[in-house]
Amino acid sequence: MRLRSTEAGWGVLLRTFHWLIAALILAQAVIGLSMVPMGVTPAKVRVFALHKSIGMTILALALLRIAWRMGEKRPVDPAGMPRWQRGAARAVHLTLYFLILAIPLSGWWFNSASNAPLAWFGLFPIPSLTGGYDPVWKPRALLTHQMLFWVLVALLVAHVGAALWHHFVQRDDVLRRMLVGSRERNGGG
Repeated sequence: MRLRSTEAGWGVLLRTFHWLIAALILAQAVIGLSMVPMGVTPAKVRVFALHKSIGMTILALALLRIAWRMGEKRPVDPAGMPRWQRGAARAVHLTLYFLILAIPLSGWWFNSASNAPLAWFGLFPIPSLTGGYDPVWKPRALLTHQMLFWVLVALLVAHVGAALWHHFVQRDDVLRRMLVGSRERNGGG
């Protein structure tokens, strides 16, 4: 398993970022959707704190992933892949990167406008973006956070659907090159 990406596949670090961020986003979706109907209780406060900490973790991991990705090779697209598919894939990936950054930032913005405390897993405080309670920006930040989440859901359905289509219908390496433990062409590993 190579640390860096090659023309045949993504490196282990980018694959780790990909799957870790994907797992955390899935956890965030479950936590976020389940905490909304909860009554105002100490349990809800703990769940919100967990949601916020995981969101900040996703933001940090996404920034690290983008920084690492900027110095990486991109695996070669499968032979015969139409240009429109390559363009669509790149557009979806760029939009996913944007959303993976924008959603935690909008949550941080909402938390700041709510004047709620934010401490990463209770270990250290994260400063407010608004300087305190802001009744104008609070509902806007929440609406932005929620709308961006549903756009992300739609794009992830398309992303996963396209990966499965490539794997099961096209039978190419698009999905395989992102799977942990995949082998490079020509017998490498």
